[in-house]
Amino acid sequence: MRRLLALLILAAAVGGFMLLKANRPAPPPVEARERVWRVAVTEVEPASVRPELTLYGRVEAPDRVRAAAPVAGRVLEVRVRDGERVEAGQVLARMDPRDWQPRLEQARADVERERIRLRHDREALARERELLELAQARLDRFATLTSARMGAETSVDQAREEVARVRLAISLREQAIAEHPARLAQLEARLAEAERDAERAELRAPFDARITRVEVAAGDQVQVGQVLLAYHAIDGIYLRARLPVVYAAEIRGALDRGEVLAATAEFGARRIDARLERIGGEADARGFEVLLLLADADNLPVGAFVNAVLQRPAVDAVLALPFSALHGGDRVYRVGDDGRLSAVPVVRVGERRIDGEPQMLVRAPGLERGDRVMVTHLPNAIDGLAVEALAP
Repeated sequence: MRRLLALLILAAAVGGFMLLKANRPAPPPVEARERVWRVAVTEVEPASVRPELTLYGRVEAPDRVRAAAPVAGRVLEVRVRDGERVEAGQVLARMDPRDWQPRLEQARADVERERIRLRHDREALARERELLELAQARLDRFATLTSARMGAETSVDQAREEVARVRLAISLREQAIAEHPARLAQLEARLAEAERDAERAELRAPFDARITRVEVAAGDQVQVGQVLLAYHAIDGIYLRARLPVVYAAEIRGALDRGEVLAATAEFGARRIDARLERIGGEADARGFEVLLLLADADNLPVGAFVNAVLQRPAVDAVLALPFSALHGGDRVYRVGDDGRLSAVPVVRVGERRIDGEPQMLVRAPGLERGDRVMVTHLPNAIDGLAVEALAP
């Protein structure tokens, strides 16, 4: 009975399984579906755009003055300090007048003495000519007496000697008068030099400037030509940067056409407008130097390293796309109306920033205005790949 019961249970189980299998619902047919990638797209619109180029350079001041001591002496006072801004005509420092005043007074006295000497020589010349007339008359008289055998030969000889001596004195006096303009010019040059040094002994700013360095203090003893302080003009500050050689022809051509190439320099959180002024005279394997004139660079320290974004000449018929749209370095993908990708070759012509976001500028003859381009970077992007454009 136990064996029979076990067989009955086994038969019931097999029968139930077969009944359930016979009554099971039919499975739905398997359908193969292609994966669709969701991507961001943008409509292209060719336009004329100025590519931008980032430069790195150093701030320079071509109009930098190193004021030196005109004479050896002692510094009486220094009225400025490093970093101060000064106005044109403002006194910066003064030398002790006791060091240059004696030389100035001596030069003036020499000029006045020469003028007095000229007046004296002219008066003396007139008197010596009178003496010559008297001596000549005396000689004639003695010669007449001697010819009449009424005088001695020695008297004639003495009279001739006197005439010769007076004539020599007149010749020397005339030579002294002739040399007067040269001597006076020499003395006046010394006086002008002394007056120049006296004027420079009070250092004044020739233009609005900023003091870069003060190298002396009141009471210092200085020598001729020793630098006292340095300053530079505040309206002629340049950024000297290096530009790659590949842009040389483009930049030089724009300057020759009179085109203004604007730039924006950044110093910390401050932005300074600038423009490309000229190309430098030196170049090497790294590139050539350019000079950018900085506007409103009053508080910008000379020697600071600054980066600037230079606008290159405008390029026509280019597309501005994010860098994520570029695949393989030379192509982008157009999204067709059927939702599939097709590769389009492009040529990069530069880059720019819009609201701080970098964009690449490309030329793509295969794209037309209004075409949709995928801006999501897909490593597996190929022609014919099915995509779905995300809502903007």
